[in-house]
Amino acid sequence: MAKHAEQRIEIGGTPQACFDALTAYETFTDWQDAVRSCEVLTRDGSGRGEEVAFEIDAKVRTIRYRLRYRYDEPSRIGWAYLDGDVRDVDGEYLFEEAGDGATLATYRLVIETGFWVPGPIARMLTEQVMQRSVEDLRRRVEAG
Repeated sequence: MAKHAEQRIEIGGTPQACFDALTAYETFTDWQDAVRSCEVLTRDGSGRGEEVAFEIDAKVRTIRYRLRYRYDEPSRIGWAYLDGDVRDVDGEYLFEEAGDGATLATYRLVIETGFWVPGPIARMLTEQVMQRSVEDLRRRVEAG
């Protein structure tokens, strides 16, 4: 069964700064706590990562998967699952101006693991991984 989750956070930086941080895939292991490896496999016509492979520390196990990205700069980064250790993982980041140079960042995720995880544990893990991700993004953008 697919799990839907959402995290929102206000970031002291512009939507463009958030977009730029999240499209610098080669830097993810430096600042995204859960990311163990990240490799851009193909690039789109503007040089941004189109197909990207990840290895994520999901607490109970390491998850590997590949995503195909699509962009609406600077307001949206969306992705679709290609293959990996889960059955499906799709999502998006949305960036809205929040005034005074701040951004409201929304992270939405739909994941289907393909293996049994008790509901309360699946929710907790999804929320923890997502919460860490948005907090890591805030720290990265606000640090400049």
